[in-house]
Amino acid sequence: MNQPTASVTAGVLRVRDARLYYEVRGQGPVVLLVGAPMDARSFEPLAELLATDHTVLTTDPRGINRSEVDDRDQDSTAELRASDLSALLAHLDAGPAAVLGSSGGAVSVLALAQAHPDQVHTVIAHEPPLDELLDDRDELRERTEDIIATHLSGDVLGAARKFLAVANIELPDEVVEQIWGGQHSEQDIADADYQHARMMRPTTRWIPDVERLRSVSSRIVVGIGEASGGQLCERTSLALAASLGIEATRFPGDHVGFAEDPVAFAGRLRAVLGER
Repeated sequence: MNQPTASVTAGVLRVRDARLYYEVRGQGPVVLLVGAPMDARSFEPLAELLATDHTVLTTDPRGINRSEVDDRDQDSTAELRASDLSALLAHLDAGPAAVLGSSGGAVSVLALAQAHPDQVHTVIAHEPPLDELLDDRDELRERTEDIIATHLSGDVLGAARKFLAVANIELPDEVVEQIWGGQHSEQDIADADYQHARMMRPTTRWIPDVERLRSVSSRIVVGIGEASGGQLCERTSLALAASLGIEATRFPGDHVGFAEDPVAFAGRLRAVLGER
């Protein structure tokens, strides 16, 4: 494994109804990397690459891993997660920043741009699962509810297979078994339960304020993986880009390209940030 390129400073910030865990690396222009349900660990390789000439912020979203919430029965909405990110940027005096959000994190950063555009000069929404923008939204709602119910009934592997089918992501069965069928830590189990019970529904049902996003000072970029052809999040991302009147920007890999090939992803991200 490569040695870290920069020292890491970790902290915990008290925010509304939660304690937000965050990490800071490097020095230079600020880049905030955001996931949901992915936590800061998923972005470590990319953060290390960017930290050679950027100040890189990563976080665990509320209710996940090291970011504890006061009430685990409260939904993790895009608005709450955006408020957390705004508080973090203000706490670190780190704005205006470039922000990359992926998957549910892309929904978080779009909500951040709507509410606090003064804190972000560039917002890259990489494959946001905005199901409500699609014509088959009613079917997607039903299938999402089925995924949630299946997982919370204890059939984790069955829920994973249903999720992959909805997302139109093909994985070998042995990989599915390895990822979702094996032994998991108590924390990973708690995170997955929280994701399904409190994060998946409000995230996939969030509807962006398109007029607001078209009018803010922040530059909005919609990112799609080059290998995501035909997947649900390509469809949702293309729908978002069309509603904003912009062309989508392709990034290496698929839905998790930032983790699978961080070197290529970092190169593309640097190029996109340089287009300001």
